[in-house]
Amino acid sequence: MPSRPLTLMAVHAHPDDEATGTGGVLARYAAEGIRTVLVTCTDGSCGDGPDGVKPGGPGHDPAAVALMRRQELEASCGVLKVSDLEMLDYADSGMAGWPSNDAPGSFWQTPVAEGAARLAELMRHYRPDVVVTYDENGFYGHPDHIQAHRITMAALEMSELTPKVYWTTVPRSMMQRFGEIMREFQDGMPEPDPAEAAALAEIGLPDDEITTWVDTTPFSGQKFDALAAHASQGENIFFLKMGKERFGELMGMETFVRVQDATGAATPENDLFAGLR
Repeated sequence: MPSRPLTLMAVHAHPDDEATGTGGVLARYAAEGIRTVLVTCTDGSCGDGPDGVKPGGPGHDPAAVALMRRQELEASCGVLKVSDLEMLDYADSGMAGWPSNDAPGSFWQTPVAEGAARLAELMRHYRPDVVVTYDENGFYGHPDHIQAHRITMAALEMSELTPKVYWTTVPRSMMQRFGEIMREFQDGMPEPDPAEAAALAEIGLPDDEITTWVDTTPFSGQKFDALAAHASQGENIFFLKMGKERFGELMGMETFVRVQDATGAATPENDLFAGLR
């Protein structure tokens, strides 16, 4: 056993991503005495402003949105008992195709080597045993998620550390159920058109390709509350409409693909720290 505490580092793109994708594991491992480090790459300034004002709309103030979202992120980290929050504070690039993708200083425009060097410094400081980030498509193609993936993988090479490395994913069976529940909770929601349905069908992985299934159901209440801390972001409202019990049923299992491992732990596994303790 190492003399220092075991450490999990999650690298996310925006405030609120930590709650949606890894809120369960952050809460679970914190409760188990593991150090949890969250790195948030952008300031979230392309998020909704007060009263749901969209970027580019009248009254949307990116600086004010960034401040608000930082406060929400800090509240979320408090709920999840995150040990250490690190913010790289790059400007939010917005969704794919937005003009903000091309803005100087945006995360998407930042050279990978520059972002990776900053992240590698944090890795050397915290020496994580497990690192979690997105896959090469950023799970669903968001530029900042893709960039977070790129700098994480480059930082691992720079740091010369050999933690277990995981990419977040969702089983296709869960995506199908998710669509059904969305229609249940959103009255009048139309069936997706064939092109949209085909795109949704490509998100995530077939169940048998997922290496790691972590049951975080006992911590789904914390995950729900962490998501609720990001109250300014309207896309969270759907999840919160479910109530904690239904939310836990849908969101209690967090799934990953293991892409780097020096422990030899067998897969499928049910613990990100399998082989380390």
